Amino acid sequence: MDPMAIALEEAHLAGARGEVPVGAVVLGPDGAVLARAGNAVEAACDASAHAELLALRAAAHRLGTPRLIGCDLVVTLEPCPMCAAALSHFRIRRLVFGAYDPKGGGVEHGARLFSLPSCLHRPEVVGGVRETEAAALLRDFFRARR
Repeated sequence: MDPMAIALEEAHLAGARGEVPVGAVVLGPDGAVLARAGNAVEAACDASAHAELLALRAAAHRLGTPRLIGCDLVVTLEPCPMCAAALSHFRIRRLVFGAYDPKGGGVEHGARLFSLPSCLHRPEVVGGVRETEAAALLRDFFRARR
């Protein structure tokens, strides 16, 4: 299955639970799925329970290492500054994301963390993968709540 399809499935599941519909999947160096997660901020009463962090933590636990050398993260939304910093610390090889986030993003927008001289690791970044679908999922979620 396409990794972004898996991330979108996790985002749909998160939205159905009342979470902001963001999903993430970590792929090992061989392309195998190591972990997948959707946002769980509300359920966990934890502002850091973003899909990216949950998937990264689960992948690191599964591999028994704090660094995910050679691994990729696929996520439905441009990571926020907190998650971008985590990607750097986990040493993710490649970040692939769907929708851009001009308001809260930390990669292509806002802090642009990977562009800072103090950034300790810069992953390859591919944005806009299935962007229309990922953005529509978020737009529909928030429209239903207004």
